[in-house]
Amino acid sequence: MPQQADRDLQTVKDYLEASMAPDPVRAARHVAQDFLCRFTGNRHFDTPSGPTGFNAARYQWVKKRIERYDVVPGDTETIIYSLGYLYGAWPDGTAFDHNRYVDRFVVRDGLIVETDVWNDSAEWILDPYIARQPGSA
Repeated sequence: MPQQADRDLQTVKDYLEASMAPDPVRAARHVAQDFLCRFTGNRHFDTPSGPTGFNAARYQWVKKRIERYDVVPGDTETIIYSLGYLYGAWPDGTAFDHNRYVDRFVVRDGLIVETDVWNDSAEWILDPYIARQPGSA
């Protein structure tokens, strides 16, 4: 992997570690001034505190079990996918696990300029039966 891609992957890892703390101030060190996060449900945030605040209302707590990163180096930017599962507790304290997620990052000049976030949480909230199926919990 080219040196730029290695650096950009470390930026994403550091951002995710800070985001899961949750420490949006530390996470902000890894994003560009024109940062855009397109979050589940097509919510748009321009700082890491946006997703952190949304997650605070949706979950009692939530963490990511990162299974892998897919890195696509380019000439001027690196696209990085983080794939795995969310686990944690809903606001009522009910535990959950194996909630699939995909995060897509665009990193330029060592800073995250865009991220897209997808996961199964909305489906699980709409139909809790889905979360109780084999392989879901």
